[in-house]
Amino acid sequence: MTILVSGGAGYIGSHVVKLLNELNQDVVVLDNLYNGFRASIGSNNFVEGDVSDEALVEDVCGTFKVTKAIHFAALKSVGESMEQPHRYYEWNVNGTVKFTRALIKSGVSKLVFSSSASVYGTPETMPMTEKTPRNPESVYAATKAVMEEFLYFCRPLGLESVCLRYFNAAGASMDCTIGEDWSATHNLIPRLMRAMITKNETLKLFGTDYPTPDGTCVRDYIHVEDLACAHVKALDYLDSGLGSLVVNVGTGNGHSVREVVEMAEKISGQTVPMIETGRRPGDPPAIFADPTFAKEKLNWQSQLNLQDIVRSSYEWYVANPFGYSPQ
Repeated sequence: MTILVSGGAGYIGSHVVKLLNELNQDVVVLDNLYNGFRASIGSNNFVEGDVSDEALVEDVCGTFKVTKAIHFAALKSVGESMEQPHRYYEWNVNGTVKFTRALIKSGVSKLVFSSSASVYGTPETMPMTEKTPRNPESVYAATKAVMEEFLYFCRPLGLESVCLRYFNAAGASMDCTIGEDWSATHNLIPRLMRAMITKNETLKLFGTDYPTPDGTCVRDYIHVEDLACAHVKALDYLDSGLGSLVVNVGTGNGHSVREVVEMAEKISGQTVPMIETGRRPGDPPAIFADPTFAKEKLNWQSQLNLQDIVRSSYEWYVANPFGYSPQ
């Protein structure tokens, strides 16, 4: 019996595939390689294509005897989503509708969905629990919220799901074999690593006057290997037959942008070229999770800290300055 991982050649997906391999699970990856890299998933079964191709998804499920799925495939840039709302709804929402219809036709009854803490928008209180009101403030976040609701209504059709609301995924595999290619991301740590290692650009520090201890935004950074483990725990939960669930996946600890920069400089012995600039619209001062529910329902909690995140990132980028691209 096989686990289908859509978008499995992407950053988070590839780390989940790696962990499933280590647990001796049979895996097939479906990815159109828009934001993914074939080299990140090694010798795993791989099918290049879109989740919106229902015939292809049904064929993959039948050929590989798929019984469970993990759904990562989606567009993910907040800024781009505001400029291209039609494209984001077409890819993220319509793609998921077609993907799940093909899963249900194929008899697949368990799905782990890659959601986002961005569905909460700017919350009034911290930390954020699963009961924090949703208030998406971008098209990207809205597509995630819509898909959560849609999956809830798929339950009567036989598809149970666990929606994992990620906080800030970061880091690379601790064995330094896979990581986040900085050509395909706008996240803080890849950006600061690129500025620090290549010296070809300057990191922009967006806002230094927030009501936080050092004036910069505070976020809940979770190591990608901890996040991968949460997906395995979510599959285990679905196997228990307890139904569907929505869960925050974070550490419960917030770190500021300056803290992350200082950690990178400490680990590398280098200076991050940096310029202070104004706030970006829509950036909340602080976002971090209450991970209690994840521990209670999934028996999961983070094991790695900010130092692990930054060190693994730095070591991967030093070893792979061109990412997954040919040198």
